[in-house]
Amino acid sequence: MNDPATSAPASAPARRPRVRAPELTGAGGWLNTGGEQLSLAALRGKITIVDFWTFCCINCLHVLDELRELEERHSDTVVVVGVHSPKFVHEAEHAAVVDAVERYGVEHPVLDDPELATWKQYAVRAWPTLVVIDPEGYVVAQHAGEGHVHAIERLVEQLEAEHGAKGTLRRGDGPYVPPEPVATDLRFPGKVLALPDGGYLVSDTTRHQLVELAADGETVRRRIGAGERGLADGGPEAARFNEPQGLALLPDGQVLVADTVNHALRRVDPSTGETLTVAGTGQQWFQGAPAQGPARETALSSPWDVAYFADRVWIAMAGVHQLWTYDPASGTVRAEAGTTNEGLVDGPAGEAWFAQPSGLAVSSDGTRLWVADSETSALRWVERDGEGFAVRTAVGTGLFDFGHRDGPAGQALFQHPLGVTALPDGSVAVCDTYNHALRRYDPATGEVSTLATDLREPSDAVLAPEAGGEIVVVESARHRLTRLRLPEDAVRVEAVAHRTQRAATEVAPGVLRLDVVFQPPPGQKLDTRYGPSTRLIVSATPPELLAEGEGAGTELRREVRLAGAEGAEGVLHVSAMAASCDEEGEYPACHVHQQDWGVPVRLSGRGADRLPLVLAGLDEG
Repeated sequence: MNDPATSAPASAPARRPRVRAPELTGAGGWLNTGGEQLSLAALRGKITIVDFWTFCCINCLHVLDELRELEERHSDTVVVVGVHSPKFVHEAEHAAVVDAVERYGVEHPVLDDPELATWKQYAVRAWPTLVVIDPEGYVVAQHAGEGHVHAIERLVEQLEAEHGAKGTLRRGDGPYVPPEPVATDLRFPGKVLALPDGGYLVSDTTRHQLVELAADGETVRRRIGAGERGLADGGPEAARFNEPQGLALLPDGQVLVADTVNHALRRVDPSTGETLTVAGTGQQWFQGAPAQGPARETALSSPWDVAYFADRVWIAMAGVHQLWTYDPASGTVRAEAGTTNEGLVDGPAGEAWFAQPSGLAVSSDGTRLWVADSETSALRWVERDGEGFAVRTAVGTGLFDFGHRDGPAGQALFQHPLGVTALPDGSVAVCDTYNHALRRYDPATGEVSTLATDLREPSDAVLAPEAGGEIVVVESARHRLTRLRLPEDAVRVEAVAHRTQRAATEVAPGVLRLDVVFQPPPGQKLDTRYGPSTRLIVSATPPELLAEGEGAGTELRREVRLAGAEGAEGVLHVSAMAASCDEEGEYPACHVHQQDWGVPVRLSGRGADRLPLVLAGLDEG
């Protein structure tokens, strides 16, 4: 493989040695195949795209959506195979993978690989990673991160022509077999809003609708939305959503909806059900795009929740690890907190790091905006700080530590929480999603306790409108709302702590050469019209692991210096971006390729002195 690009390579790269694709194996077996066990031999003659994903990862969900149109256009030649490779303990449960495949509308075969067997065979280092295998069973490309589907489609077209001429291309239907549909009033609901009249509005995520329920939380009053993916305004039957999530009641009585996969905010009139798009272009925001401006002209990225705080709407922008705000009066949006780097860093809002913020709630006294920061398994908050805002952490330590542990906040653990709810006494309830629990954090005592267990992927909760100390929880994987009485005493739970099961990469102390491998796809070149076309940001947890080499630069190769004793462990955070454009055409299309890696490392005298990370291409060592 060529070294990471610092200048545009020739448009016709040298032919690489052919590498046979390793077999696809996983202890969890296959989904979406009608019970059949697939093998690469069974896929011979097809162009196979292997998608390494895990369902907690927002970037993986972006890639699932990027692949949909390619799958449809090339349905007779291409087979996409998902390899589910878990980060969290909950994601290794087979039932949870089955749920996720339905929840996110995955319409291709999926291999459940809870022990990361295939991940290791393909030397994958990041979620998501896409590997392209030609009809003869050889690996021809590898891409980490988002934004690569355009390049992959160009490669698919080349492979179709090449193997069609050779007679090695097999056309026809693929091995996908859809599961039987299940009839329930809700299907993987996401968020819930208590309505002024005592009812509830629920985002019925998988069915792309909003559902209004009566005060009992069960009786369906009406549905808003046609029930099919799309971005269309109009009345209750004409409007279309795409996996909607967060809901917020505005001061004027209107409801704001985080329409996640449409990358948009929608406003719904509760009296008529009329829906209007108020923010977002329908396209996903990428690095380099404006991070503020007129709301309808500025792209968003997977808004997951919304809340009205400090005279504006705050948006949990899960797709770029930030919090944005929307001002309904001026019709503008802006990035308010977070740098787009993924991690857990407190401080002034513009310097903080988040990791997929997914739940928002305003404290009972209106002074804090609570944040469920899901990928760091953390509870955080935003508060005013002079003329601006600051970000603080109540519970959580970083990207790779999680579990179920009560007690002092500095020792407590969550597992991928998605929802937060402010309680009247000033404490906050946390939907600890992957622990199937409702937890409580009390700022007055600094203690975390467990309120309820045996829930199934709780994703949001609201206080019951009537008095009585009850809370209504969205049990997303049980497709229902569940009413609970807030207990006076905590539930006793045996403490469990986990770290991600990804093996640490052994690296030598001292100088380590970081190589981000990127080669523009065929027919494209690096886009240098407006300055450097690449960017690399490097940091570490703990920070002292990195003695030299931290910070941002424009080269995709960097020497860093690691400090620590033999056996010391940490995480290298590497964020890379490359911009390319088509070589032909008066107005060439531009493409952004980006990925964040969190690489667990262990210092060892026998460790490697080079760490290659493939953004696009194949590393040849």
